[in-house]
Amino acid sequence: MSAEKKAGVPRHVAIVMDGNGRWAKKRFLPRFFGHKQGVDALVRVVQACIDREIEYLTVFAFSSENWKRPSDEVSGLMGLVLAAVSRYLARMGAMGVRIRIVGDREAVSDKLRAAWAEAETTTAHNSKLTLNVAFNYGGRWDIVQACRQAIEAGVSAQELTEAKLSEFMAMSYAPDPDLFIRTGGELRISNFMLWQTAYTEFVFSDCLWPEFGEAQLDEAIAAFQARDRRFGGVNVPGVAGVTQEA
Repeated sequence: MSAEKKAGVPRHVAIVMDGNGRWAKKRFLPRFFGHKQGVDALVRVVQACIDREIEYLTVFAFSSENWKRPSDEVSGLMGLVLAAVSRYLARMGAMGVRIRIVGDREAVSDKLRAAWAEAETTTAHNSKLTLNVAFNYGGRWDIVQACRQAIEAGVSAQELTEAKLSEFMAMSYAPDPDLFIRTGGELRISNFMLWQTAYTEFVFSDCLWPEFGEAQLDEAIAAFQARDRRFGGVNVPGVAGVTQEA
C-alpha cells in the first residue's frame, strides 16, 4: 500500500451488519442461514481490513434490542457465536487479529462468556487488527454504564467532562470510528456507538451483509476519502490537515 493511499485509509471502521435475514428469505431459507453466511462475510472483511492496514474494526453483532426477536432465532444466534469461536479462533489468531467483546455480558450464558474469555485471552498479544464484537450492546447502555462507573470511581460533577467520561466508555481503548458503514439499505444507526460517532463519516449500502466484501469496502473507503472532515472548524488554505474554528 502506498503512503498516499495509507494516509487516506480510516483508522477505525464500524459496521452494522444488516440484511442477513433478508438474504436468506430471498433464497427461501431460514433466517439462521443468513446469519451463518454473515459470519463468513465478516471473516472476509476482517482480512480486507488487514490488507488495507485498518487498525480497528467494530461490528454490531447483537444489539440489546435483539432479544425481542423470536426465541428460536436468538437461540440460534447464541449457538452460532459458539460455533464461530470454535471454527475461526485459531484462524483469526494466525491472521494477527485481537478480539475484544463489547457489551453487557450479564444476560448471556456462562458458556458464552467462557468462549468470549477464551477468544480475548488467546488473541490478546495480536496487533494487526483489533476486532471489537459488539454483542448485547447499545449506545445508550454504553453511556449509562460509563456514568455509573464514573460515579463509582468518585468523579465529581465538576470533574466530569467529555474527556473524563470517555475514559469509562466500553471502547475507551480505541479511537472514535472514522467510518461507519451500514449494509442492507437501512438509513439509521440503531443505537450503535452513539457517543463515539459524533464526527464519524457515514456510508449506507444497499448490499445485504452476506454479499459484502472487498469491493463494497473499497467503495465505502473511497466515499470516506472524498469527504472534507473539519470537526467543527474550517480548512486553513494552504495548510494541509489544519482547521480553525468557523
